[in-house]
Amino acid sequence: MGWAQFALAIPLVVLVVRPPALGRPWLHYVQIGLMRAFLCVELLLDYALRIDFRGVRWAVICYVVLFFAAMGSMLGVAASADRGWTATTLALFPVMAVLAIVQRVVTVM
Repeated sequence: MGWAQFALAIPLVVLVVRPPALGRPWLHYVQIGLMRAFLCVELLLDYALRIDFRGVRWAVICYVVLFFAAMGSMLGVAASADRGWTATTLALFPVMAVLAIVQRVVTVM
C-alpha cells in the first residue's frame, strides 16, 4: 500500500473530533488510539527509520499483536457506525487474518 495507507489517518482524526457530539463511550477513543498507534509504528519502522524488524521474533510478535489490536478496534468503531459497516468488517476480518498468516509463512521461507 505504501504511503497511501497513511491517508487512513485522516478519517481517524474526524472520528476523534466528532464523537463527543454523538455521545461515544471512552472505549471509542481507545479503539481510535490503537489504530493510530499502529499507523505511527508502521510509519516509523518502515518509512522514517527503515528498520528491518521482521527478522527479530519478539519485534514481529509485538508488531502483529498491535496490528490485530488495531484491526479489532476497527470492528468496534464500525459496530458503532451502522449495521452495514459491522457486517462488512466482520466478513473481512477473518480474510485479513488468513492473508496475514499466509504472508508471514510465504515471506519467512
